[in-house]
Amino acid sequence: MFRRIGNVVVRHPVWTIVAWLIAAVAIVATAPSLPSNSDESSFLPKSYESIKAADLQEKAFPSAFTPSAIALYQRTDGGKLTAEDKKDVARITTELGAKKIDEVQKVVPGQPSEDGRYTLTLVQMDSKNAGQPKQADAAKVLRDDVKQLAKGTNLDVKLGGSAAQALDQQDSSKRGEALIGIGTFVIILITLLIIFRAPILAFLPLITIGLVSAIANGLIAYATKLFDLQANSSISSILIVVLFGVGTDYFLFLMFRYRERLRLGDEPKQAMVNAVDRVGEAIASAAGAVIIAFLALVLSTLGFLKQMGPALAIAVTVTLIAGLTLIPAVVSLIGPKVFWPSKSWQREPENARFAALGRGVQKRPALTAVLSGLVLVALSLGTLGYKATFDLASGSMPKTKESMVVQDEMQKAYSAGAAAPTDVYLSSTDGKPLDRTAFAAYASKLGAVDGVASARMAQVNKAGTTADFTVTLKYEASTDKAIAAVGRVRDVAHADAPDGTEALVGGMSSIYKDIDTAVNHDYKTVFPVAAALIMLILGLLLRSVVAPWYLIASVGLGFGATLGTTVWIFQEGQGHSGLMFMLPVIMYLFVVAIGTDYNILMIARLREEAREGREPREAAGMALRHAGPTVAAAGFILAATFATMMLAGNSLLTEMGFAVSFGIAVAAFVMAMFFTPSLTALIGHAAWWPGHADRAKEPPATPAPVSGGGRDTLTHDPAGRRN
Repeated sequence: MFRRIGNVVVRHPVWTIVAWLIAAVAIVATAPSLPSNSDESSFLPKSYESIKAADLQEKAFPSAFTPSAIALYQRTDGGKLTAEDKKDVARITTELGAKKIDEVQKVVPGQPSEDGRYTLTLVQMDSKNAGQPKQADAAKVLRDDVKQLAKGTNLDVKLGGSAAQALDQQDSSKRGEALIGIGTFVIILITLLIIFRAPILAFLPLITIGLVSAIANGLIAYATKLFDLQANSSISSILIVVLFGVGTDYFLFLMFRYRERLRLGDEPKQAMVNAVDRVGEAIASAAGAVIIAFLALVLSTLGFLKQMGPALAIAVTVTLIAGLTLIPAVVSLIGPKVFWPSKSWQREPENARFAALGRGVQKRPALTAVLSGLVLVALSLGTLGYKATFDLASGSMPKTKESMVVQDEMQKAYSAGAAAPTDVYLSSTDGKPLDRTAFAAYASKLGAVDGVASARMAQVNKAGTTADFTVTLKYEASTDKAIAAVGRVRDVAHADAPDGTEALVGGMSSIYKDIDTAVNHDYKTVFPVAAALIMLILGLLLRSVVAPWYLIASVGLGFGATLGTTVWIFQEGQGHSGLMFMLPVIMYLFVVAIGTDYNILMIARLREEAREGREPREAAGMALRHAGPTVAAAGFILAATFATMMLAGNSLLTEMGFAVSFGIAVAAFVMAMFFTPSLTALIGHAAWWPGHADRAKEPPATPAPVSGGGRDTLTHDPAGRRN
């Protein structure tokens, strides 16, 4: 099949390129805009208690609200607010409400702090649009207006709250995307120049992947709208890295083999056909593993990951098609001039370093397997200290952003949990009014829960069927202690609810508690499904039942080593309270799926060498010699491009960038280079059971000539030798 694809593309390169250009123009011109949502509650399905509580609040207490924006006032000299200051705050609050800013429904005064140094203005926005860009726009107007209204007073005012956080996150994301894009571009360009010493080859993948990126983004926007998926600004940053990183990987897989065929004496067009034929299956299998792993995220209960899975799967699918059609077409059109001005493509390098590594694996496969395995196991020990953190807002932007400053100052000025109180909604199950005499005892039991600062009955709805108890925790809403405390509040709220009533616990800590539950569900669902499907891909590629087991086990060890190292560096080394909650899921998919690429490339080359009649140990050594440079170059570029995410300036992308880049480095330089070939050499022919994919095959009696744009007399046999 891949030989036929190569034939068609090489025979019609201009038409192939034109088809891609037409597709790009049509898709980009008609694709809808991609919305973004940063509201944590939108990540969860409606079956979770925190979402049920939010729905109940909307019905029972339509006038009650959790503020979308909070203006925090303090004196410029840091002293206590005077009577004049309080009058200024009241005036600003009134005038702000009178402006009728889009999305703003209500502007009301908030409570002053106990020390008298701070006070608040609370802003209600349309809850249906929580987390949407239009509310970030409203926050920008609010921030400008409130500062303008405070001019000429002794007040310093800052705007925080979820809408302001969305605005700051948006600004931070744009800066991060620019840095990531520039960093990725520079790394790929410089590395390819060093590898090939050819400017055309250095710029070619960046230009072609830029075209692929435009098409992929358009298709993702279509899919997001068609299937009503959640979008998040962090996806754009990840998408840049995936497209350019994975795209460059496939480009390298193809170009190394194309250069190898030219050195063997193939006519240029025939060399490209043979390159697509020989490496096409490995590229398709590698991409298939990545696509399937990303699609496994559809099984996630979190809207953010449900969106990310299909988006990244679409990106990799488009990149795969480009790797098998667009890049071969462009390169075959240019021919060997693509390597200009370098002459190194004309001679076979000694690959002395990789040849020496190959001989080492060939002579001592057991020692190599044990040592590389021990390194992975030792690094994996760090996973025992893993903790999750759920503060997505502060994780996705620097602490210096205004909304983050407000969050920190409010935690100091008020009770840590006051900025996002927990609400317990007590409702009658028979529709009759609640017995109000039981309220005091119920509030007392809630207040006695470990981790609760105070609990009081706040309001009852008009029908008297639902009561709202405000529970203030001792801890900031996103901390582990707050999540544990809200779990205890739920237990007491449910167990001690008066007869004929039921309780629902809402608020941000409750949402984080449910996100924690959802993530744990994903660990038990997404991980095994992704692993099973990748094993299926490996089994089909290798026609083996044995090899997929130790290949996926090695990748699992790579995941453990990556998570363990990330825990040691960020939790133990930098003192982070935990890693972002979705990091292990994302890391698993990137490290397991993309890391499998290098295993696939190495094992496919090992099989190829075995088919030429070499014994397992010799085949492993030769595979490392020939495929080692490709894996090293591809692994370095992909790891370096993911590392550019650390330039974004926020903990989420910094942790993600380090973890994925380190995991890919482990996959390329430990697993694919040493662990996988040494294990395959040790297991021998049994690695391919029940098939015989490693056995030499006789060339066909009548080799079929392959046309390629010009006349050539080369034919092809299964071992890849020239006839």
